[in-house]
Amino acid sequence: MPIRTPLAAALATSLVLALAAPHAEAQRKRRAPAEPALTACSDFYTFVNKDWLTANTVVSGNGTVSALGTLQQRALLQQRALLDDAVLNPQNDVQKLLGDFWASGIDEAAVERDGAQPIATLLSRIEAIRRSKDIAPSIAALHQVGIPVVFNFTADLDLANLDRYIGYFSQGGLALPDPAYYTREDADTRALLGRYTEYVEKILALTGTPQEQLKDEMAQVLDLETRLARISKPLTSLRDPRENYALMPTEGLGKQFRNLQLDEFLSAQGVTDTNVSMAHADYFTQVDGLVRSLKPAQWKVYLRYQIGNAMAPYLAKDFRDAHFSFHGRVLRGETAPKVRDVQVLDAINRAAGPMLAREYVARYLPATTRSRAESIAGDVRAALVRAVAGNTWMSDAARAEAAAKLEKLSIEIGAPQRDYDFSVQPMGRTSFGSNMLIASTWHRREEMRRIGSGNAQRRWGVQPQQPVLAYDIAHNRLIVSAAALQAPVLDMEQDTPAQYGSFGALVGHELSRAVDMKGQLVDAAGSVRTWWTPTDEAAYSTRAKQLAVQYAGYDYPAANGLKVNGTLTSEGNMADLAALELASAALAGAQPELDAAGRESFFRAWAALWREQLAAETAADAARTRVQAPGQWRANGPLVNLPAFAETFKCKAGTAMVRKPEEQVSIWRQPVDAAAAK
Repeated sequence: MPIRTPLAAALATSLVLALAAPHAEAQRKRRAPAEPALTACSDFYTFVNKDWLTANTVVSGNGTVSALGTLQQRALLQQRALLDDAVLNPQNDVQKLLGDFWASGIDEAAVERDGAQPIATLLSRIEAIRRSKDIAPSIAALHQVGIPVVFNFTADLDLANLDRYIGYFSQGGLALPDPAYYTREDADTRALLGRYTEYVEKILALTGTPQEQLKDEMAQVLDLETRLARISKPLTSLRDPRENYALMPTEGLGKQFRNLQLDEFLSAQGVTDTNVSMAHADYFTQVDGLVRSLKPAQWKVYLRYQIGNAMAPYLAKDFRDAHFSFHGRVLRGETAPKVRDVQVLDAINRAAGPMLAREYVARYLPATTRSRAESIAGDVRAALVRAVAGNTWMSDAARAEAAAKLEKLSIEIGAPQRDYDFSVQPMGRTSFGSNMLIASTWHRREEMRRIGSGNAQRRWGVQPQQPVLAYDIAHNRLIVSAAALQAPVLDMEQDTPAQYGSFGALVGHELSRAVDMKGQLVDAAGSVRTWWTPTDEAAYSTRAKQLAVQYAGYDYPAANGLKVNGTLTSEGNMADLAALELASAALAGAQPELDAAGRESFFRAWAALWREQLAAETAADAARTRVQAPGQWRANGPLVNLPAFAETFKCKAGTAMVRKPEEQVSIWRQPVDAAAAK
């Protein structure tokens, strides 16, 4: 669903184009046939959203305007308002840290005066390397401040026990995103590598390399990165988490990797767990050999460059311009850098996101809103429990496992149960780069504290200040962020049916994933296993295929004759249908005597969620790649399968918003006849 990860679309200024009226005689000769009147039964999405669609247009180029994009923009404005207040009048220690961080970042003159000073201590540490045995402690020190060099070491779920985190050693140390960029011989890759060498020279110059040594030191960096790339696995082999999991004891790591001193590395990161994952031990064996065989001087150049590359976005303009010219313009195809305050807000969320989250939740999530969200979500879960119990296409064993899983499913609203230690080195307002290092060091410390803790569910993988609803399959829980609990998702000024039609439906969308094609990969006990029978999978797949055929018949709005890819969008379309089935049942349980106006309000709120305008280029790209259907069909697609919609708006058979009973797809509602249950 679109708000699982933040949307970048902003509410655009409406554009009104004045067209010259044709000559009256020509009008009479070429009079177009009158368009049929727009009704709820012809195109419910446009019927509900016609005023919004008229007022919000994207006329050319790339762009998107959407209701959920507006929500994302509001959340960003709220964060900025909070930071502005923390600058002027901090109310606690965390607000003081955030206020200083924000003030130092938006003071561009101070950032320019600071130059490269924030990384001076790190560069001095690298310059002090004399012998091979000095290299490993320097690598560990950079990891401590959040600059991963040579390899990656991260905290992630233990696949054998999803309630705990372990440390994962994996390949890394490259500034380019794909190891293949260093070794492929095609013309495009060679051209990219040429642009990269220019960038390396710029960063080396900014970190102290004399002009006459730039070519030589650039070649040293490229040589070392290429060595790492050649012993790295292809990115395609890293996609399956199971292929990157190999538990091994920490005892003995120091002897096995003497030059990397991995026992001392773990100690420096504050990790005391008895096991880590290292699925690619050969990589570390070969890197261990490089630490011994390559001259310390080459390692010093490589490490100095990695510091400059990692910290460039947070330093003076020369650093930022160099970084954007390659990483932004060349790698990501961006035409201009973000404005300064957006860059700073991104940096704060990256390094001090949990601090900002604590203050955001305290300010923007009232107790009444949280309580309302908990109540609706609980009703939707109860509706799913009833639907599973009465389900006709699941096997008895699958129904029993689904029921057990839903009984254990937790609903977490607003923010996770934190176990953060917010004690941090004080920040000032004169050095944004130094503050970034302070925050990044804190963030790294807190991430390392997760390892071996056995309390994986106390944290989320998303930030509460970002609009998110998501089902966490590893921990069998629904996550609803504080930022999501406002219009249009949960508008406390709307009536109850509308709240079920928007927030309740999105909850249903996510909860259905606990027991759908993906949810059946983890059982009620949290074990990774398939608990559906082949018959269950076939029944679900039949419905998915029927829905795919339905959506494949829809024109993709603004995409110049392209159709919706029903197969690509299948997973989301099934979840959207489940969303309305479950939210409707939940509302019926909460308000059994619901009148006609209330039923209309429920469906209108659903349609209003998916307001969206796409520019032609954006629409064409989305039609090929986006795994959700466009807004018009996210709204209309499920409704045509619901008899309750046709009954509410008195839509007759044969109208666009009514499918024949035998063509209607159902997942969790009881089918209208035997044909739909096949």
